[in-house]
Amino acid sequence: MLVIERLPKRTRQQQLLQAIEDNPFLTDEELMRKFQVSIQTVRLDRLELGIPELRERIKHMAERSYDQVRSLPIDEVIGEIIDLQLDKSGISMFELTEDHVFSRTKIARGHHIFAQANSLAVAVINDPIALTASADIRFIRSAMLGEKCIAKAYVKSLSKGKAKVDVQTFIGDEVVFEGSFVIFHSKKEQLRTEGGQANADRN
Repeated sequence: MLVIERLPKRTRQQQLLQAIEDNPFLTDEELMRKFQVSIQTVRLDRLELGIPELRERIKHMAERSYDQVRSLPIDEVIGEIIDLQLDKSGISMFELTEDHVFSRTKIARGHHIFAQANSLAVAVINDPIALTASADIRFIRSAMLGEKCIAKAYVKSLSKGKAKVDVQTFIGDEVVFEGSFVIFHSKKEQLRTEGGQANADRN
């Protein structure tokens, strides 16, 4: 953890700006703990740097132009789509409310965390028909009431009728869930592997 209380103000603000650029989903409380300063200092630094609060940053990201989901209705995606590049990557945010947690422990029910990741893995596929064939998943730590789950999906390979999508879910800087999904889809004309370009199927 960085200790920057003793650093000059300009240096502290540069590091805070870089932290938010690296992870725009950081809350003021997480920044406070990360930089070991008061919440008031974080808010004043943001104000001076012209950085909006988390809710406004998310709103601005959501308003940016991004691809439209084709594989399922947008209201069937668990969480809010923040960024989407079909056949490449996607990001969604899911805030845990009372409806998503066990009443006694306030721990999130695992199927909600899985559903966010699974629906994003399907949503990132550029095909009107896409279904999960298999999933290799790992819950790393429990998510709690009020926490914001940020799922990030990356298409690792895309071949005729099948795609492999990796998803990681973060709370702050911490990974809480990982999944590797195999998605069946109807598209037959493309073949792309990680780092490559789509090519017409000449067979």
